[in-house]
Amino acid sequence: MTTQKIMTHIIEIRTYNLKPGTREAFHALVIEKSLPMLELWQVDVVAYGASLHDADSYYLIRSYASVDELQQSEDAFYGSAEWREGPREGIIALIDSYASAVIEVDEATLRGLRGG
Repeated sequence: MTTQKIMTHIIEIRTYNLKPGTREAFHALVIEKSLPMLELWQVDVVAYGASLHDADSYYLIRSYASVDELQQSEDAFYGSAEWREGPREGIIALIDSYASAVIEVDEATLRGLRGG
């Protein structure tokens, strides 16, 4: 009898509590500045957008092969001059607070989070 290894992924779910009335501006910065940078840094963005529960919340879901890869990727990205001298200040100015949860999911769950 063979056992089949289930492919798993590490995802980080980051939620942002934004300053009141800034979600549209935050979303525009994500689309125009943050997502293109994350793509250049080969960060797998699974999903992002406005949270349904209130007008000042936003989420970003990213996928990694391991917790170590997550840490290395975020250290490199957030430590880069491109981020620090680029959109960082404009984005940070709109955030009151944020929290992250890191969990393991299977391939089907990851596909579902991607919307397909």
